[in-house]
Amino acid sequence: MSARYTTRILIPSDQDTYRCAIQALQADDVVAIPTETVYGLAGNAFSDQALDKIYAAKERPAMNPLILHISSAQAQTIQSLAEAEYINAEAIPQAIVEALDRVINAFWPGPLTLVLPRHSRISDRLTGGLDTVALRVPAHPVAQKIISSTFPLAAPSANRSGRISPTSAQAVYDELNGRIPFVIDGDACEVGLESSILAYLDNSLRLLRPGAISLKELRRESGIKILSAQKHPAEVRAPGMLQSHYAPDTPVKLFRNETELLTLLKQQGEKPLGILLLGPPGSHDLIKQLQKPYYNVEVLSAERDLTEAARQLFATLRKLDYTQVELLLAQVPPQDQGLGQAIRDRLLKAAAPKNLFSS
Repeated sequence: MSARYTTRILIPSDQDTYRCAIQALQADDVVAIPTETVYGLAGNAFSDQALDKIYAAKERPAMNPLILHISSAQAQTIQSLAEAEYINAEAIPQAIVEALDRVINAFWPGPLTLVLPRHSRISDRLTGGLDTVALRVPAHPVAQKIISSTFPLAAPSANRSGRISPTSAQAVYDELNGRIPFVIDGDACEVGLESSILAYLDNSLRLLRPGAISLKELRRESGIKILSAQKHPAEVRAPGMLQSHYAPDTPVKLFRNETELLTLLKQQGEKPLGILLLGPPGSHDLIKQLQKPYYNVEVLSAERDLTEAARQLFATLRKLDYTQVELLLAQVPPQDQGLGQAIRDRLLKAAAPKNLFSS
């Protein structure tokens, strides 16, 4: 895609930033904005021209739906979403409506997307032709100010399709320079992973994508049964469901523990490798092995804290991808229902279709 713009990074403290962003959005252009999860590529959700620009800038498949970002004032209850003509609440049983109202009260604004039966005015271009719409209320003050000053925004992650999601303005610039007019710099994203996705599908609530809000938390607040995420969904039912996603240019191979990593290092010989660890290496043998000059080693959290690891994941993957290595070796956390599951999900997709462990 040839360059169409001289992309500028705007600072929220500059009085012209919001004016530039709002004018661009009102002209059916697109602007990269910060959210608490990752940076989003935002455009008028009710303009097919703006939606087409999002798909073009991202080189995104047309069947991959977008998330509709709305203001907190419009998202107090399921009924308020229906009155705003985002969803068809009549298609949702009353018990599910009450459970979703409890979830909305607990987690919006925040890193949670709801996938619900769509209202007839919602464009096929926004939903990828599905009969559902994905909705989120971002917590970041910059995102909320822009939405409140304009209109609901479609805002998928501000990167080329399938690549590592950006968690800083510079990462957006590196991805989309020349493709969009503006990036608003809202500092590094607080969460660092895309939102959890909770969907009403097949007469039940299902967690389609794990994120910062866990299945356990959703079950507790909703008060009803919620089915866990499927490992390999048969079809795209929501944004971020493609099997290969969040991927660096460099091939990725996964390992679970230090024993598997040592085996992989022996297999790879003296190749230049990028190595991504959840925490500091523990064994003397591994510490000694990792000191070799042809390895680039990054640790996500010195304290092995999953919240910090999630926040640093995409930025660190991107950093390793920029180095001259032939292969990235990345450690996945144990399977659980919290942030470990979310990190694991992103790494499995980054490594697809080779997402095999060393054993």
